[in-house]
Amino acid sequence: MHRGHAFSALTAARAAARVVGRLLLRVEDIDVERCRREFEAAIYDDLAWLGIDWETPVRRQSEHLADYQAALTWLREEDLVYRCFRTRREVLADIGRAPHGPTPAFRGAALDPDDEAQRLEAGEAFAWRLSLDAARRRLGQAWDRLTFDEQGAGPGGEHGAITAEPQSLGDVILARKGLGVAYHLAVVVDDAAQGVTHVVRGEDLFQAAHIQRLLQALLDLPTPTYQHHRLILGPDGKRYAKRDRAQTLAEIRASGATAEAVWRELGFLD
Repeated sequence: MHRGHAFSALTAARAAARVVGRLLLRVEDIDVERCRREFEAAIYDDLAWLGIDWETPVRRQSEHLADYQAALTWLREEDLVYRCFRTRREVLADIGRAPHGPTPAFRGAALDPDDEAQRLEAGEAFAWRLSLDAARRRLGQAWDRLTFDEQGAGPGGEHGAITAEPQSLGDVILARKGLGVAYHLAVVVDDAAQGVTHVVRGEDLFQAAHIQRLLQALLDLPTPTYQHHRLILGPDGKRYAKRDRAQTLAEIRASGATAEAVWRELGFLD
């Protein structure tokens, strides 16, 4: 974890304490190639050092794959998803050719059955994409009434009752062949299973709430309240990120700094 993670964790802990609520920690470890138990243990060490307590046992997504597959199977049976064989490069090329707006999102459709069968027989890789067209037909007028409550703020200052605009993300990927389900589907299933009432996370995930609200409607799941918070920036003006080798809490701890110093630096102590 780095300072950005610490800010998010402390924000969630404070939000839970304010209403005498339950603080839940979830380990999103579906990506088996990148997720390792030693990384998970390091997260626990960092949170404990910060003075944060959470409920146990922790929900680990890798232990609930059947739950996500059940949701995906239902979406498949209801023809709300389709197999997409396009590569990332092909998707980006399609988006670039689209004439609708400065940042268009990918929209596709199922292949002709014969063509799809040939590709499957050839063993081509594919992803299951949520069909926004099918979802709109399923929801009818309810599509226009999809909203969620934002108690924090989106990157544009969005606050309060927000009209969901899932079309802004296009036909998102919900699962890949051989790699399990994707973030959007897994978290809405988790939130419902854990009885989550408030989701606290960074404003970089604000757009995700739009597509997650749609999935909640399709799967008849409850919608939590969202609290998106600002992102912590480093001295270079960029947000802290693992890919930029941001200083970790373990490194800060090893330098002799105290958790109180991190609290104060992040604005949680006067």
